[in-house]
Amino acid sequence: MIEATFAIPGDIATPTGGYAYDREILRRIGDYGISLRHLVLPDGFPFPSAVDLEATARRLEDLDGTLLIDGLAFGALPASVLSRIQARIVALVHHPLALETGLSPDDAGRLRTLEREALTAASAVIVTSDTTAAILVADYDVPREVIAVALPGTMQAGRAKGSGAGGAILAVGSVIPRKGYEVLVAALARLRDRPWALTIVGALDRAPDYVQCLRAQIDAAGLSDRIRFTGAVSDHALPSLYGEADIFVLASHFEGYGMVLTEALAHGLPIVSTRVGAATETLSDEVILKVMAGDPIALGEALASLLDDGKRRRALAEAAISHAQHLPDWSQTVAVVAAHLKNSTT
Repeated sequence: MIEATFAIPGDIATPTGGYAYDREILRRIGDYGISLRHLVLPDGFPFPSAVDLEATARRLEDLDGTLLIDGLAFGALPASVLSRIQARIVALVHHPLALETGLSPDDAGRLRTLEREALTAASAVIVTSDTTAAILVADYDVPREVIAVALPGTMQAGRAKGSGAGGAILAVGSVIPRKGYEVLVAALARLRDRPWALTIVGALDRAPDYVQCLRAQIDAAGLSDRIRFTGAVSDHALPSLYGEADIFVLASHFEGYGMVLTEALAHGLPIVSTRVGAATETLSDEVILKVMAGDPIALGEALASLLDDGKRRRALAEAAISHAQHLPDWSQTVAVVAAHLKNSTT
């Protein structure tokens, strides 16, 4: 059994796609001959304080063997911390930190410089999509031969029963600028004459100013009785929310992969999504309705086409179920991660 350490910032139970990916790795990798110890890092990343960085350095500097570091922390580690790490470093990059929507130009530039320098300290890099691999090669000068792509797995799911009326729309993702909820609200404001209701599932504490602006936008549009925020929910509670939906929507400005899209496919939901992330690149137009990011008119028209046409909703639902049967499962994902960790020890 090979021993390694997986350093992850904050609470592993945080309900985001990145943390869900990390949880599956920790849960399953023992089946592949690796004993992976979970090491908790401070939760201030990707904007750690000096205290956070010193605490991180102390926790990492005495480790030996192989150290897998989640990209939320890794990309923000300065050379002063990385130089104290003796273990072989494998970076897990969900998407480059500088591509987070809403960052100031200074913050984005600083994160890009930090992550670019940090990646030179990694002996291997694991990414969750070919899209992210291409970005690291083109913009961060990471050699393609050190990168392994481990696509997120998809759990088997029961087919959504829906609301019965056809107008229950679901969006899943933390309420942060990158998710484009302001565009979604603007799109739905154009459809106020149709019988729809939107449920937004995701943490409300990661960007409080954005949440406040979004609620004000909803109130100003007179939609507060039609848009519901659930806040963060557990992995166990989420399937029932998929099951009650008629349509799934993703309005993001950027996604490294887009795990929620494959989850929606597995539940047999018709999907409207912006053209962002690896998931939308690999899914054909027969499986998912795609629009450009940041365009509320196009997003509204795509949603209207499903709200108005039950036959089209059913056709996309059938396409979703059919395609979901060919998605990778978590055993395939973890096998790639395990192989890359083993290779890094030789």
